[in-house]
Amino acid sequence: MEFQTFDIPDLLHIQPRKHGDERGYFAEIFRQDAFSAHAGPIEFVQENQSLSQKVGTVRGLHFQIDPFAQGKLVRCLAGAIRDVAVDLRHGSPTFGRWVAVDLTAAACNQLWIPAGFAHGFCTLEPDTVVCYKVTNYYSLECDRGVRWDDPAIGVEWLGIADPSTLSAKDRVQPTLAELPAHFHYKA
Repeated sequence: MEFQTFDIPDLLHIQPRKHGDERGYFAEIFRQDAFSAHAGPIEFVQENQSLSQKVGTVRGLHFQIDPFAQGKLVRCLAGAIRDVAVDLRHGSPTFGRWVAVDLTAAACNQLWIPAGFAHGFCTLEPDTVVCYKVTNYYSLECDRGVRWDDPAIGVEWLGIADPSTLSAKDRVQPTLAELPAHFHYKA
């Protein structure tokens, strides 16, 4: 596995090595020891999966606050997504900045998004299946979001994001400027 970092600390792009032959391929997708060496001691407690049928489906930008803040390890099982993480840690030198990675079923790549970041994605292919492990259980009371198209954040959605695919809750998310300081940067 290759672990790649970004200009925004703590995010990781994980690319497994594929070993192929005439039958197809084998890839080690997750190893706790290798992951912990790069991300620190992490325990996953829940795994989620979604299907988005339409190209341009936008889900996010979501996060959970304490005491149920979540880190997410995201991968695409079918199709492809533009996966986005936005730094929401007040005091961070990269507060409000974002990273986008195209995750595809063919590449088997993953994005690690620690607590303190908002997460969202836009589908690049029809019938896309996304799976992600999380470090804390889902809590309705702690579920939050930030507006997917907030110009202050300026995520580049490749021009295919379809606002008609937004959920009712994502249509009314606050902007970054309207968010309370839920997370604080720890150097």
